[in-house]
Amino acid sequence: MSMRWRLLGSFLLVILIALGTVAVVTRYTTQQEVQTFLRHGGQVGLETLSENLESYYQVNGTWTGVSSVFRVGGSQGRGGQGQRSGVNAPNTNNRLVDEKGVVILSPISDEIGTRLSDSVLSRSIPLEVSGDVVGYLIPEGGFLELPDNFESLLVERVMNASMIAAAISGGIAILLALILAALILKPVRSLTKAAEKMSQGDLSQRVAVEGSGEMAVLGATFNQMSQSLQDAESRRKALTADIAHELRNPLAVQRAHLEALQDGVYPLTQDNLTPIAEQNQQLTRLVEDLRTLALAESGELAMNIRQIDLTQVCTETIGRFEPQAIASQISLQADCGAQACYAMVDRERLQQILDNLIHNALRYAPVDGVIRLTLQCRGRSAVFEVFNDGQQIPEDAMPHLFERFYRADRGRDRASGGTGLGLAIARELAEAHGGSLTGKNHPEGGVVFSLTLPVQ
Repeated sequence: MSMRWRLLGSFLLVILIALGTVAVVTRYTTQQEVQTFLRHGGQVGLETLSENLESYYQVNGTWTGVSSVFRVGGSQGRGGQGQRSGVNAPNTNNRLVDEKGVVILSPISDEIGTRLSDSVLSRSIPLEVSGDVVGYLIPEGGFLELPDNFESLLVERVMNASMIAAAISGGIAILLALILAALILKPVRSLTKAAEKMSQGDLSQRVAVEGSGEMAVLGATFNQMSQSLQDAESRRKALTADIAHELRNPLAVQRAHLEALQDGVYPLTQDNLTPIAEQNQQLTRLVEDLRTLALAESGELAMNIRQIDLTQVCTETIGRFEPQAIASQISLQADCGAQACYAMVDRERLQQILDNLIHNALRYAPVDGVIRLTLQCRGRSAVFEVFNDGQQIPEDAMPHLFERFYRADRGRDRASGGTGLGLAIARELAEAHGGSLTGKNHPEGGVVFSLTLPVQ
């Protein structure tokens, strides 16, 4: 069943329950009011007068002084503290009889004190206190002559009128339900059509977002998802192209050298095999970097976590790269701190992050430049910073700094033997440790990368 019919069915169920409840309550209350009205003579005003007389007798225990209740505009409450107001002039022409049938009050003075017959009393309004009849009220002109089935006829007519009103209101409610269902489902239909086109490969689909309700949130979430999928597809295509590009060059070099060896252009010597071995090493490094990156992104990279002194790691890193820095005429400086700083990390993976950062700094630091590695323990975090005073990163390249195969200077980086995956792997490894890796231009020139790790 479609959502439209479900919504319409829900609306109809609510409408039917509401109308049924109104019909039952209307019938019950109407019947009660009709019975009360008929019990008090079927005339307007007698119900209030009867209640006032019953209250008077309940408070006083006698009919003495009851004439005050019949006064025009008079008011003497319940309990002798003021009756209900509104007793109009015709009430003075009514007759009051005690429980024995003796007339107490009457517009005909000769009738006072006489006893009325039972047939007359049977057509009067009995006045009751605590379930006992204490008197009778005979309205002016007697009771209205009503048919025996007057009560059922009146209730039936009231119910017929109620059913007509219910039918009209139900029809209007159904019409409104159809309109509301269409309005509610309009954005859903748009989402459905967009999702169907996305399933067919069109990731450019977006939906209009209006208002700030749940449907607006759903539409905005859909647009965000669509944008993410489109970006992911673009990255996938770019990654495929980049991998093909990175593999093509070393394979081409190997093939050229192998063909030269096969054709006898080059003699089969150790020197002529060296370029082939170097290209093979570059391919092996590229494949291993891709494997490491894929495992890190999927959370399946094996980690050997143990307590490590970060200060020692910092010192050893500087010592390992010092010969390379001297050969490149670069000053390698360190500030690893005087106190030990412990953290639960994988030593080899941490060393891989720092090695990638130092290698990256050595590629871009100028001759006679400076590379500085510092370590600071700040509360519950340890921060490694690798600074080099080389050329700053262009602003348009900053958002792509940690993307795979991204190079602000492609020719220079490939010439140095990099795969374009070092920073991407370093960030994934940092996040695998519960930390983070960021890069930015230094205010005084150069570039600084910050590795933050949680410490004990």
